[in-house]
Formats: sequence, C-alpha cells, structure tokens
Amino acid sequence: MPSAAESRTPQPAPNTGGGLNLANAGLGITRSWQLAGLAALLLGLTAALLFTGAAMAREVSDPGAVVRWGLPISKAIHNVSLATVIGGLIFAAGILPRTLGRRRARDEEAPEHPAFSRALAIAAAAGVAWTLSSIAVLVLTYADVAGQGVSGDAEFTRALVFFMTDIPTGRAWLAVTIIAAVVTTALFGVRSLTGLALTLVLALIGLVPTALIGHSASSNDHEGAISSLGLHLVGVSVWVGGIIVLALLSGLVSGARSSAAGAAVSSPAGTPDITEPTLRRFSSLAGFAFLLVFASGVVNSTVRVASWADLFDSPYGQLILAKTAATIVLGGIGFMHRQWVIPQLNRKGSGLSSRRVLWQLILMELLIMGATSGIAVALGRSAPPEPTTYAPDASPAFILSGYELPPELTPERWLTEWRVDWIWVAVAVFGLVSYILGVAKVRARGDKWPVFRSANWVVGLLVLTYITSGPPAVYGRVLFSAHMVDHMALTMVAPLFLVLGAPVTLALRALPARTDGSRGLREWLLIFVHSKVSQLVTHPLFAAANFAGSIVLFYYSDAFGFAMREHVGHELMTLHFALTGYIFVLSMIGTDPLPRRAPYPLRLVLLLATMGFHAFFGVAIMGGTGLLAADYFGNLGREWGPSAIVDQQLGGAVAWGIGEVPTLLVAIGVAIMWSRSDERETRRTDRAADRNNDADLTAYNDMFAKLAERDAKLAERNSKLEGR
Repeated sequence: MPSAAESRTPQPAPNTGGGLNLANAGLGITRSWQLAGLAALLLGLTAALLFTGAAMAREVSDPGAVVRWGLPISKAIHNVSLATVIGGLIFAAGILPRTLGRRRARDEEAPEHPAFSRALAIAAAAGVAWTLSSIAVLVLTYADVAGQGVSGDAEFTRALVFFMTDIPTGRAWLAVTIIAAVVTTALFGVRSLTGLALTLVLALIGLVPTALIGHSASSNDHEGAISSLGLHLVGVSVWVGGIIVLALLSGLVSGARSSAAGAAVSSPAGTPDITEPTLRRFSSLAGFAFLLVFASGVVNSTVRVASWADLFDSPYGQLILAKTAATIVLGGIGFMHRQWVIPQLNRKGSGLSSRRVLWQLILMELLIMGATSGIAVALGRSAPPEPTTYAPDASPAFILSGYELPPELTPERWLTEWRVDWIWVAVAVFGLVSYILGVAKVRARGDKWPVFRSANWVVGLLVLTYITSGPPAVYGRVLFSAHMVDHMALTMVAPLFLVLGAPVTLALRALPARTDGSRGLREWLLIFVHSKVSQLVTHPLFAAANFAGSIVLFYYSDAFGFAMREHVGHELMTLHFALTGYIFVLSMIGTDPLPRRAPYPLRLVLLLATMGFHAFFGVAIMGGTGLLAADYFGNLGREWGPSAIVDQQLGGAVAWGIGEVPTLLVAIGVAIMWSRSDERETRRTDRAADRNNDADLTAYNDMFAKLAERDAKLAERNSKLEGR
C-alpha cells in the first residue's frame, strides 16, 4: 500500500513513445533537456558571431582563433554562471523554505529542505564556473587587446599584470574575479539566510564593473548608457538565473519521487509539493525583471543605434531586433505562467496536466534564453553603429564630465534642461508602482489608507526625479551653486515628502506573512527594521551626526572630485545623501516603525544643532578662497556665468539659506507632533478617569491626606516630648 505522502504525489505517466518526453509527466525537466539550454547558448553565440563577422581573423594584430573564439565563449559562460549564482541565492534567501517543518526539539534543527540545499549547491558550482571564466576572460581580453596569442613567457606575464593594475578594462575584470572568488567561498560555508542575503548583494555588485566597461564608455550619453546597461544586467541576471535554477530544481520543488531513467533530480519521500508557491513567488519577481530588461534594453539600444536605418540595415541592429523579439516571446510565456498555468496547479483533476505544461513552457524559456544570451555576448563583441571612442576635438567639459557644456543657466532653464538618470528613474517608477499596488491591496481588504500619505509619496518621487534627472543635476555638473541646490533638495526636500508617505507601514500592511519557513519581503523588512544596523543608523544622535558631519567629510576630501568625475562616484553620492536625509527626517517626524525614537525635546535640540551646523558650513564656503575640486571645476572651459570661485561662494550662500528652510519645516512638524501627543495623552487620561471614577485622582488625594495625617501625628508627638 502506498503511504499517504506517496498518494498525494503525482505519479509519472507511462511514456508511450509518442514524441519526446520533454518533462517527465509533470515531475520536472529531465537532465538531457536541462543541458539543451547550454547547447542553445553555444549555438546562438556561434550563429551571431558568424553573422556579424566578429570572430573573423583581423588584418592587423590578429590574436588567433583561440582568442577570437575563446573570449566570447568564456564571456558566455561567465554571464550564465553569474546569473545562476544570483538566481540560486535569490531562491535560497527569498523563495524556498529553508527547512522541512519546524524544529523538533529545542536543541535540534529541522533538516534542510532538499530544494534549498540543491539551490545552494547549484549556486556554489556556478560560482566556481564564474570564477574560472572570469580568469579566462581577463587573460583572453588582454590577449585580444594586445593582438597576440596567449603565452606563458615572462613578457606576456608582465604585460598582463600591467593590464590588470593600470588599464581600466583590466582592473574591472580583476575586480570581477576577486568578487567571484569571495562569493564562491561564501557559498561553500554560509548557511544562514542573512549571510546568504549579504552574499547576494556582493554578487550583484559584481555586475558593476561589467557595466562600466561596456561599449558606451565615450558615447554622447555615456552615463545614460552605463546606467541602462547596469539595470539591464540586473534584470537579465535575476530572470535568466531564476529560470536556470528553476529548471534544475524542477523535480525537487514538485516533491515527487521518480525512478524513471533520465528524470530530473527527485525529492525524498514525504517532501511536500511546493511548486505553486515557488512559481508564484518567482513569477512576481520575473515580471519586474522582464519590464526592467525590456525598458533598459530599449534605452541602451537608442544610445548605441542612432537611426532606424542603422537598426534595420546593420548586423548590430539586426541582432538587437532578434534579441528584442526573443524578449517579447519570453514575456508572453511568463504571462501565460501567471495567468493560466499557475492558477491551475492546485485545482483537482488538472494538477498533472498543468504541471506537464508548466515544465514544458519553462524548458522553452530555458532554450530561448540560452540562444538570446549567446546573441547578447556576440553583440558585445560587435562594433555598434555609434562610435565608442572620444572624438579628437572633444572639449574639456566632455572629457571631464562626459557631456558638453549646457547653455547658460537662465530662470526658464531651471525647468527645461533635462538629462535622464535611468537608475533613479527606475527607482521612482518601481517606488510608484509598488506603492500603488500596496494601496490597492490594503483597500481591497477593506482597510483605509490616507490620501495625504499617498499624495506625499507621489510628490516625493516627482521631486526625486527632478533632482536627479532635471536641471539641478545637469547644471550641478558645471556650477557649484547648482550642485548645492541639488544637494540640499536631495537631503531635505525629497526625503520630507517620502517620509510622510510611510512606505514601510504600507508594505507591512500589504505584504502577506509567510508560514512555510521562507523569508519574503515582509519578513526581510521586519528583520532589517529590528537589526543592529537599523538600531545604529536610525539612532537620533547618529542620524543627526551623519546628516551634518558627512557634508564636511565629503566636500573637504577627494570624494567630492571623484563624485564629479566618475559615474559610480556620482551615483554613490546621490544614494548616500538621499539615504542620509531620509533617515534623519524619519527619526524626526516619521511614522514608520523604528527601533528607537528620541523624545520631542531632544528632536528639537538636534534640529537646532543641525541648522547651526549648516549655517557654519555655508559661511565657511562663502568665505573660502580655495576652489573645491579645482581640477574639475577649474578646467571645464565654461565661458558663461560667474567665475568658479565666485560661483562656489554663491553655493555657500545656498547651503546657508535654502538648507535652513526645510529644517525649519521639520521643526514645525516636530512641534505639531509633540502637541498632538500631549493631546492624545490627555484624552487617554480622561477616558481612564471616566472608566475608573477618577481612581488615579482619588488615590493621589488619599496619598496627600495620609501624608498630612502622618505630619500631624509627628507634630503632636514632638509637642509632647517638648512638654516633658
């Protein structure tokens, strides 16, 4: 007789021999078809290289066939293995349950879920491939640039070391190799979910060097190209890596046991079926990834392909069209998953057939993604229609900032001059869509959500977009005064509205709590809110010191010049000051949960202190005679507007004057909250008095009556002693 667990498990249908057994009767994707994804990758890569001629022998400085073919193959393996590492970590940290059931005893851990263990094993194996392929790409990239074959002689080694340490491309691939090695080492030892989440963050950082050395380093919108490429790589890694891991876990998440030859790896007896929650969770993530991949791909393509003729007539543009078509097909398959297949998984009478369709669609995704990834690598090896080198007559401003000088700043140009920062546009769009979905979910449940909070959140995102992509960002790269407007708005204006939107409170109300031992967004959010890091950075004294002190540390160090010259530095500067301002305002007037809140008098004292510090900083800049980031602002070649030093002194006045207004508004908000808190306490006391008949007041009066009676007895006793 079969056990209860076995009776609930879908059993494999007999293979009648009619057609290929793509998925083993709904239990998962067989091993042979899992390997077909790798074959599709290599076929797509080979076809695209032959189509564009990127692997053809060069007339001058040809490195040889080994380098010409070995480099794109190594890059393809690098990309896929990196995506698999990211996908495995996402599944382990946020999708799969860590254990089978709960602890059976106080000192006994429940066994790991086999899907969780396998996800980490997949990620570890992929990490090894990522590290080795990174080394191969590093060596072969140097050989390709040098135009010579790989050699083991001393001269080749010395030149390779120079390439790794002094050339940007070599340093980037060296950084990738180091990150890959660290992540791989962690994957073999880390088992806690928090440690895995930090490892995932480090793996995502490994995408940054790759984005920085893309084709568009010197294009007319090089920062836009780099930002869109970075977003594209994040979306692709999450999407492709998730599909790869899902295909490799197909037998384990189904909880099925199969002995069929060539079947996917199956679960031990008694393992529950987690196909539906796993697919549902990944489907939501994949939906965001698809939108990110498609939108960022369109933006990046417009930078590299300037006209429709280049798109349709050049091999580069035709590969972009093929890649776009494949992305749309994959998006359609994902839509089918979410709308039709996943809802059928738990319905009686359709479970087995729906699972068969499910895994066959995932296999189709795997094959299409493999071929598309090969095309993407070939695109990276092909020359785009737009040039990717500096023009011989490039201006000083273009060389220093990556952009030509904007026209002279006039009042109307505070509204008209825009340069889109796609990273922060993506942040704003994601924040807006997520907030709208959260409000809709809360209201659908019958709860209320204040319109005031929603309006503030929308205004805050609009202000953030204006600051990061509008005239403050454009002119902040050439005028210190405009940069200071940008800085003050970033730290005080946008956070003021965003904090009033209470996004954490909304998320905690809208996100469902998980009960299977996995950690979703809600669980991670609660862990972070109560973490030691949160306790430190949101402590009122630390938040105020960071808010005020980081200004001095930034502007009077080399960090300011780095942020002006380098795209990474600029984005890190924006992130730091946006978070600094948000945390400070949150600790003053926020309603979202915090580990610790300062009493209202201390909040007012801290606000007054920061106002004084801002005034001191502004006066110091106004009176300064040395130019900050002189090698940048002093060499832009700007012929309009005030001189660099006069403009810097004007920026000090901005820091002193404009920076105090939002702080004063926050102080007024603290005073209002203090007043309302006293009113609530008074009403609470009155209600308690009504309930217990003024018991507190009666007890208070009784205490004084007893004290008076005791004093009278003491006085009487003292008088008797004196009479004796």
